[in-house]
Amino acid sequence: MGSASSLEVVTNAGIKQTISAVVAAPKGKKLQFIEPTLVQSRRLRPEIGYLKVAMFPGMLGVDVANAMSAAVKDLRDIKGLVVDLRGNTGGGAGALRLMSLLTPEKIPVGFSPNKRWAERDLQAEKAGFPRLNRIPEGKNTLWLLALKFLPALVSKSPILLETEGLGAKSYHGDIVLLVDRHTASAAEMVSVFAKENRLATIIGEKTAGRLLSATSVKVGHGFRLALPTGAYYTWNLTALEGTPLEPDVVSEFDWKVRQGGEDVALDHAIAHLSRNLN
Repeated sequence: MGSASSLEVVTNAGIKQTISAVVAAPKGKKLQFIEPTLVQSRRLRPEIGYLKVAMFPGMLGVDVANAMSAAVKDLRDIKGLVVDLRGNTGGGAGALRLMSLLTPEKIPVGFSPNKRWAERDLQAEKAGFPRLNRIPEGKNTLWLLALKFLPALVSKSPILLETEGLGAKSYHGDIVLLVDRHTASAAEMVSVFAKENRLATIIGEKTAGRLLSATSVKVGHGFRLALPTGAYYTWNLTALEGTPLEPDVVSEFDWKVRQGGEDVALDHAIAHLSRNLN
C-alpha cells in the first residue's frame, strides 16, 4: 500500500500487457476497501430482467433498499427475473427489501436469538417476537424505528424479520437466484427464504454457510479474533451455519470457461426462465 506495483496480465485474446497499479495508503485505522457498485440491472431478453446486488451495507440498508426498488421499477413489465447474489458476502437488514421484492405478501423470514435464548422454546415463542417489516425510505425517520424497538433492545428479545408486503410484481412466480461459494450471511438469508417459500429456483454452487452474528477483538500483531454472539434461524427454525444451502440446479464455477467470456450459470438461468415463459 502506498506504492506502485507492476503487473503482467494476459487478456482473453492471449495478449500480454504490463500495467502499473497504485494502492492508496489507508488513513487511520479504519479498514480500507473499494465498495463495489451495489445494485446493477438490465434486460437480458425483452421479457427477462437481471438484478445484481453486490452487498447489503448499513445496519438497516436504506440506501441499498431504495436502489433495489428503483432498479426493479426501471425494469418495468418483465415476465421473469434473475437475481444475482454471487459474491455477495452479506450485510444488514437491507436484504429484507430484496426478500420483499420476491413476494407480494407479508411473510415471516427469521430471527437471531442470543445466548440467553439457547434453552428457550423458540417454536413456541417466535410468534410473539417484535417484527421489523418495513425499511423506511429516508434516514430521517430512523429514530421512530429506534423508539419502536427500544423495549426489545433493552430486554434483548429477538427481532423477527417479516417481508414488507409490497404487492404483486409482473415477474412473481418466475424468479431465479444465482448463488456461489461466496454467497454468505444476509445473502444466504435471502436464498434460504426464497427456497423455503418456493419463491425462486436456486442455480449455482453451494453457499458459504456463514450466518452467525459475531464480534471481534484485537489480539495483537495486526490480528483480530472473531467470536460468535448469536445464531440465525429461519421462520421454520432452519440454521444454515456450517450447513451451506444446496442449489436446485448445480452450476459449478469454471475459470477456464469464464476466461472465454461465458457465464454458464447465467445461461442456465435464462434457459430456465425462457422455458417457463414459452
